[in-house]
Amino acid sequence: MIVIDAHLDLAWNAVSWNRDLRLAVSEIRASEQGMDGPGRGRNTVSFDALRRGEVAVCLATVLARANPKGKGAFLDYRNQEIAYAVAQGQLSYYRICEGLKYLRMITDWPSLHAHVEAWEATQGKNLPLGFILSMEGADPIVFPRQAEDWWQHGLRVVGLAHYGPSAYAVGTGDTGGLTSKGRDLLRVLNSLGMILDATHLSDQSFWEALEIFKGPVLASHNNCRALVPGDRQFSDEQIRELIRRDAVIGAAFDCWMLSPTWVAKKSSPSEVGLRHVVDHIDHVCQLAGNSLHAAIGSDLDGGFGREQSPGDLDTIADLQRLPQLLGERGYRDSDVEAILHGNWLRFFKNAWKG
Repeated sequence: MIVIDAHLDLAWNAVSWNRDLRLAVSEIRASEQGMDGPGRGRNTVSFDALRRGEVAVCLATVLARANPKGKGAFLDYRNQEIAYAVAQGQLSYYRICEGLKYLRMITDWPSLHAHVEAWEATQGKNLPLGFILSMEGADPIVFPRQAEDWWQHGLRVVGLAHYGPSAYAVGTGDTGGLTSKGRDLLRVLNSLGMILDATHLSDQSFWEALEIFKGPVLASHNNCRALVPGDRQFSDEQIRELIRRDAVIGAAFDCWMLSPTWVAKKSSPSEVGLRHVVDHIDHVCQLAGNSLHAAIGSDLDGGFGREQSPGDLDTIADLQRLPQLLGERGYRDSDVEAILHGNWLRFFKNAWKG
């Protein structure tokens, strides 16, 4: 069964982490032996693994924060102009991969529909991996009207903030609302037909953004606060509002977002499994009363590796274990198909045709 994964930092891994995604996961791990830092030698994603996992389409990010006080490795830059340049470099990586036929950028519904139909007909044989360009944290948009240039570059999904404050909003781990530039940016995004990603927004920024922005909204990689407390997860009230807006919420695979007992640098991946991912998917479905708003947004290799991924997942190819786990939880084949790819297809069809 094909998968659509709504959040993968492919270019960040390639450009900032210096990973050759053309290699097998095992080869990337071998190349990083002896390196320090989270995730080194323990990655889970490569083009080969994506293909084996039948990940026909993903939302692939550009990611660069403007934060002169930040210390995030390969993430924080002194100003928005530098963040823009870094993000443009990541975009160039995607363009090169397109030219070499590893990837295919998808920017509209006819292209997405045709790509998925071709994958289903051939199981992806001799086809590129499809991706929709997204931006995790809007700092690389230097001023609101510049979003028009990014649209011409193929950008279709924007999240206003990542961790802490951005030029436009406040993200995970901090409190506060939109800036005046953030309100202006939302109006520009709305006029362009851009999709807003509500992931990572602080609670105040979340509610302010959804009040202003009238276009399509998704949550690329977010879990449920009712299961794991903390502002990185959505409250039931937020999930219900997203359901009301016909959003789809991608379940993230980072262990600290999956289990309330996870302790950073102490817990073992063996304590968390893909069953915990299913718990969060099921919670969204129970709130919705159907399976139309839950999906996958793995965030695998999003600054971590196997040391902070479900213990029964070796590579992203193990997404193919989810149909069995969902079936064991009582989900019908049609529900499983919706969660693995159908809900994202419906969402983008409605967003782009509308």
